[in-house]
Amino acid sequence: MGDQGASADKLSDKVALVTGAGSGIGRAISIRFAKEGARVVAASRTRATVEETAKLAGGETLALQSDVSDEQSVQAMVEQTLARFGRIDILVNNAGIGTTKSILECEPEEWDRVFAVNVRGVYLSTRGVLPGMLERGEGVIINIASALGLVGVPKRAAYCASKGAVITLTKQVATEYAGQGVRCNCICPGTVDSPWVGRLLDATDDPAGARRALEARHPLQRLATTDEIAAAALYLASADAAFMTGSALVMDGGQLAR
Repeated sequence: MGDQGASADKLSDKVALVTGAGSGIGRAISIRFAKEGARVVAASRTRATVEETAKLAGGETLALQSDVSDEQSVQAMVEQTLARFGRIDILVNNAGIGTTKSILECEPEEWDRVFAVNVRGVYLSTRGVLPGMLERGEGVIINIASALGLVGVPKRAAYCASKGAVITLTKQVATEYAGQGVRCNCICPGTVDSPWVGRLLDATDDPAGARRALEARHPLQRLATTDEIAAAALYLASADAAFMTGSALVMDGGQLAR
Protein backbone atom coordinates (compact mmCIF):
# COMPACT_ATOMS: atom_id res chain seq x y z
CA MET A 1 0.00 0.00 0.00
CA GLY A 2 3.04 2.27 0.03
CA ASP A 3 4.02 4.76 2.67
CA GLN A 4 1.10 5.42 4.98
CA GLY A 5 2.11 9.04 5.52
CA ALA A 6 1.94 9.68 1.78
CA SER A 7 -1.67 8.46 1.63
CA ALA A 8 -3.01 10.07 4.80
CA ASP A 9 -6.02 11.54 3.03
CA LYS A 10 -7.23 8.57 0.99
CA LEU A 11 -10.52 8.62 2.91
CA SER A 12 -10.62 12.31 3.79
CA ASP A 13 -14.14 13.41 4.85
CA LYS A 14 -15.59 9.95 4.22
CA VAL A 15 -17.89 8.34 6.79
CA ALA A 16 -17.20 4.65 7.36
CA LEU A 17 -19.32 2.18 9.35
CA VAL A 18 -17.39 -0.91 10.47
CA THR A 19 -19.16 -3.84 12.14
CA GLY A 20 -17.41 -6.37 14.35
CA ALA A 21 -15.01 -3.59 15.30
CA GLY A 22 -14.34 -4.66 18.88
CA SER A 23 -11.17 -6.58 18.04
CA GLY A 24 -9.16 -8.25 15.30
CA ILE A 25 -9.79 -7.28 11.69
CA GLY A 26 -12.59 -4.84 12.51
CA ARG A 27 -10.47 -2.96 15.00
CA ALA A 28 -7.53 -2.78 12.57
CA ILE A 29 -9.78 -1.47 9.79
CA SER A 30 -11.33 1.15 12.08
CA ILE A 31 -7.90 2.40 13.13
CA ARG A 32 -6.53 2.43 9.57
CA PHE A 33 -9.55 4.23 8.15
CA ALA A 34 -9.41 6.87 10.88
CA LYS A 35 -5.71 7.45 10.15
CA GLU A 36 -6.61 7.91 6.50
CA GLY A 37 -9.01 10.75 7.31
CA ALA A 38 -12.34 8.95 7.65
CA ARG A 39 -14.91 9.61 10.31
CA VAL A 40 -15.46 6.10 11.64
CA VAL A 41 -18.36 4.43 13.39
CA ALA A 42 -17.04 1.30 15.09
CA ALA A 43 -19.82 -1.12 16.00
CA SER A 44 -19.74 -4.32 18.03
CA ARG A 45 -21.94 -6.39 20.34
CA THR A 46 -19.57 -5.69 23.22
CA ARG A 47 -19.52 -2.06 24.32
CA ALA A 48 -16.25 -2.17 26.28
CA THR A 49 -14.17 -3.54 23.41
CA VAL A 50 -15.57 -1.20 20.78
CA GLU A 51 -15.04 1.79 23.06
CA GLU A 52 -11.40 0.71 23.29
CA THR A 53 -11.28 0.59 19.49
CA ALA A 54 -12.63 4.13 19.32
CA LYS A 55 -9.92 5.33 21.72
CA LEU A 56 -7.21 3.65 19.67
CA ALA A 57 -8.57 5.04 16.40
CA GLY A 58 -8.91 8.56 17.72
CA GLY A 59 -10.26 11.36 15.54
CA GLU A 60 -14.05 11.51 15.34
CA THR A 61 -14.53 7.77 15.85
CA LEU A 62 -17.90 6.87 17.37
CA ALA A 63 -18.40 3.61 19.26
CA LEU A 64 -21.78 1.88 18.99
CA GLN A 65 -23.11 -1.31 20.50
CA SER A 66 -25.02 -3.33 17.93
CA ASP A 67 -26.06 -6.89 17.07
CA VAL A 68 -25.94 -7.29 13.29
CA SER A 69 -28.24 -10.33 13.39
CA ASP A 70 -31.06 -8.22 14.87
CA GLU A 71 -33.03 -6.02 12.47
CA GLN A 72 -33.96 -3.36 15.03
CA SER A 73 -30.38 -3.18 16.32
CA VAL A 74 -29.03 -2.67 12.80
CA GLN A 75 -31.65 -0.03 12.08
CA ALA A 76 -30.64 1.82 15.24
CA MET A 77 -26.96 1.54 14.29
CA VAL A 78 -27.62 3.10 10.88
CA GLU A 79 -29.87 5.82 12.33
CA GLN A 80 -27.32 6.77 14.99
CA THR A 81 -24.59 6.98 12.35
CA LEU A 82 -26.72 9.21 10.15
CA ALA A 83 -27.69 11.37 13.13
CA ARG A 84 -24.02 11.91 13.98
CA PHE A 85 -22.43 12.24 10.55
CA GLY A 86 -25.30 12.73 8.07
CA ARG A 87 -24.37 9.95 5.66
CA ILE A 88 -22.57 6.62 5.25
CA ASP A 89 -20.02 6.48 2.45
CA ILE A 90 -18.40 3.15 3.31
CA LEU A 91 -19.79 0.04 4.97
CA VAL A 92 -17.47 -2.74 6.12
CA ASN A 93 -19.42 -5.89 6.97
CA ASN A 94 -16.83 -7.52 9.18
CA ALA A 95 -18.86 -9.01 12.04
CA GLY A 96 -18.66 -12.78 11.93
CA ILE A 97 -18.45 -15.92 14.01
CA GLY A 98 -17.15 -19.41 13.34
CA THR A 99 -17.56 -22.99 14.38
CA THR A 100 -15.21 -25.96 14.20
CA LYS A 101 -17.60 -28.79 13.47
CA SER A 102 -18.55 -31.08 10.62
CA ILE A 103 -22.08 -31.04 9.24
CA LEU A 104 -22.96 -34.03 11.45
CA GLU A 105 -21.51 -32.43 14.57
CA CYS A 106 -23.07 -29.01 14.00
CA GLU A 107 -26.51 -28.80 15.58
CA PRO A 108 -29.21 -26.80 13.77
CA GLU A 109 -29.18 -24.08 16.43
CA GLU A 110 -25.45 -23.51 15.96
CA TRP A 111 -25.78 -23.58 12.18
CA ASP A 112 -28.54 -20.97 12.34
CA ARG A 113 -26.49 -18.75 14.66
CA VAL A 114 -23.50 -18.75 12.29
CA PHE A 115 -25.74 -17.81 9.37
CA ALA A 116 -27.59 -15.20 11.46
CA VAL A 117 -24.36 -13.28 12.05
CA ASN A 118 -22.30 -14.07 8.94
CA VAL A 119 -25.03 -13.84 6.29
CA ARG A 120 -28.12 -12.20 7.78
CA GLY A 121 -25.84 -9.57 9.34
CA VAL A 122 -24.40 -8.67 5.94
CA TYR A 123 -27.89 -8.58 4.45
CA LEU A 124 -29.36 -6.35 7.17
CA SER A 125 -26.46 -3.90 7.30
CA THR A 126 -26.24 -3.62 3.52
CA ARG A 127 -29.99 -3.14 3.30
CA GLY A 128 -29.73 -0.43 5.93
CA VAL A 129 -27.11 1.71 4.18
CA LEU A 130 -28.05 1.20 0.52
CA PRO A 131 -30.93 3.69 0.31
CA GLY A 132 -28.68 6.58 1.33
CA MET A 133 -25.91 5.47 -1.01
CA LEU A 134 -28.31 5.17 -3.92
CA GLU A 135 -29.83 8.56 -3.18
CA ARG A 136 -26.38 10.18 -3.32
CA GLY A 137 -25.28 8.04 -6.27
CA GLU A 138 -22.15 6.72 -4.58
CA GLY A 139 -21.00 4.31 -1.92
CA VAL A 140 -18.67 1.45 -1.13
CA ILE A 141 -19.53 -1.84 0.56
CA ILE A 142 -16.77 -4.19 1.67
CA ASN A 143 -17.61 -7.64 2.99
CA ILE A 144 -15.12 -9.72 4.95
CA ALA A 145 -15.58 -13.23 3.61
CA SER A 146 -12.91 -15.96 3.77
CA ALA A 147 -10.74 -18.16 1.61
CA LEU A 148 -12.83 -20.94 3.15
CA GLY A 149 -15.82 -19.55 1.29
CA LEU A 150 -14.09 -20.70 -1.90
CA VAL A 151 -12.99 -24.16 -0.78
CA GLY A 152 -14.12 -26.76 1.72
CA VAL A 153 -12.02 -27.88 4.68
CA PRO A 154 -12.83 -30.35 7.46
CA LYS A 155 -14.62 -29.16 10.61
CA ARG A 156 -15.86 -25.91 9.10
CA ALA A 157 -19.25 -26.83 7.62
CA ALA A 158 -21.30 -23.81 8.73
CA TYR A 159 -18.40 -21.40 8.36
CA CYS A 160 -17.52 -22.46 4.79
CA ALA A 161 -21.18 -22.38 3.74
CA SER A 162 -21.83 -18.97 5.28
CA LYS A 163 -18.73 -17.33 3.80
CA GLY A 164 -19.56 -18.82 0.40
CA ALA A 165 -22.93 -17.10 0.69
CA VAL A 166 -21.21 -13.79 1.50
CA ILE A 167 -19.06 -14.06 -1.62
CA THR A 168 -22.05 -14.71 -3.88
CA LEU A 169 -24.11 -11.95 -2.23
CA THR A 170 -21.20 -9.58 -2.84
CA LYS A 171 -21.33 -10.34 -6.54
CA GLN A 172 -25.11 -9.96 -6.66
CA VAL A 173 -25.10 -6.57 -4.93
CA ALA A 174 -22.25 -5.42 -7.17
CA THR A 175 -24.09 -6.26 -10.38
CA GLU A 176 -27.43 -4.95 -9.11
CA TYR A 177 -26.14 -1.47 -8.24
CA ALA A 178 -23.06 -0.97 -10.42
CA GLY A 179 -24.93 1.50 -12.61
CA GLN A 180 -26.01 3.55 -9.60
CA GLY A 181 -22.60 4.40 -8.19
CA VAL A 182 -22.29 1.71 -5.52
CA ARG A 183 -19.31 -0.65 -5.52
CA CYS A 184 -19.33 -3.90 -3.54
CA ASN A 185 -16.32 -6.20 -3.08
CA CYS A 186 -15.22 -8.75 -0.53
CA ILE A 187 -11.93 -9.83 1.01
CA CYS A 188 -11.19 -13.52 1.43
CA PRO A 189 -8.44 -13.89 4.03
CA GLY A 190 -6.64 -17.05 4.93
CA THR A 191 -6.11 -17.61 8.63
CA VAL A 192 -5.56 -14.30 10.40
CA ASP A 193 -3.62 -13.86 13.62
CA SER A 194 -6.61 -12.54 15.56
CA PRO A 195 -8.06 -12.94 19.05
CA TRP A 196 -10.63 -15.44 17.75
CA VAL A 197 -7.93 -17.67 16.25
CA GLY A 198 -5.95 -17.28 19.46
CA ARG A 199 -8.89 -18.58 21.48
CA LEU A 200 -9.24 -21.57 19.16
CA LEU A 201 -5.56 -22.40 19.57
CA ASP A 202 -5.67 -21.99 23.34
CA ALA A 203 -8.52 -24.51 23.49
CA THR A 204 -6.35 -27.25 21.95
CA ASP A 205 -4.08 -29.65 23.82
CA ASP A 206 -1.04 -28.22 22.07
CA PRO A 207 -1.57 -24.54 21.13
CA ALA A 208 1.96 -24.12 19.73
CA GLY A 209 1.63 -27.23 17.59
CA ALA A 210 -1.81 -26.21 16.42
CA ARG A 211 -0.46 -22.81 15.42
CA ARG A 212 2.35 -24.41 13.41
CA ALA A 213 -0.22 -26.56 11.63
CA LEU A 214 -2.27 -23.50 10.71
CA GLU A 215 0.83 -21.71 9.46
CA ALA A 216 1.80 -24.71 7.36
CA ARG A 217 -1.48 -24.46 5.42
CA HIS A 218 -0.14 -21.29 3.82
CA PRO A 219 2.84 -21.43 1.44
CA LEU A 220 4.09 -18.20 3.04
CA GLN A 221 4.36 -20.25 6.25
CA ARG A 222 2.68 -17.73 8.53
CA LEU A 223 -0.68 -16.24 9.41
CA ALA A 224 -1.96 -12.96 8.05
CA THR A 225 -1.89 -9.91 10.26
CA THR A 226 -4.98 -7.82 10.89
CA ASP A 227 -3.12 -4.79 9.55
CA GLU A 228 -2.61 -6.55 6.21
CA ILE A 229 -6.36 -7.12 5.88
CA ALA A 230 -6.97 -3.50 6.87
CA ALA A 231 -4.63 -2.35 4.10
CA ALA A 232 -6.68 -4.33 1.57
CA ALA A 233 -9.89 -2.80 2.92
CA LEU A 234 -8.37 0.66 2.53
CA TYR A 235 -7.58 -0.08 -1.11
CA LEU A 236 -11.13 -1.26 -1.82
CA ALA A 237 -12.62 1.74 0.00
CA SER A 238 -10.48 4.27 -1.82
CA ALA A 239 -10.61 5.80 -5.29
CA ASP A 240 -7.70 3.54 -6.21
CA ALA A 241 -10.25 0.73 -6.65
CA ALA A 242 -12.77 2.82 -8.59
CA PHE A 243 -12.99 0.23 -11.39
CA MET A 244 -13.29 -2.73 -9.02
CA THR A 245 -16.65 -4.21 -8.08
CA GLY A 246 -17.98 -7.72 -7.60
CA SER A 247 -14.51 -9.04 -6.81
CA ALA A 248 -13.39 -11.51 -4.16
CA LEU A 249 -9.92 -10.33 -3.17
CA VAL A 250 -8.04 -13.41 -1.93
CA MET A 251 -5.37 -12.80 0.73
CA ASP A 252 -4.49 -16.30 1.82
CA GLY A 253 -0.71 -16.56 1.79
CA GLY A 254 -0.94 -18.83 -1.25
CA GLN A 255 -3.28 -21.38 0.33
CA LEU A 256 -5.60 -21.68 -2.67
CA ALA A 257 -2.74 -21.74 -5.16
CA ARG A 258 -1.85 -25.31 -4.24
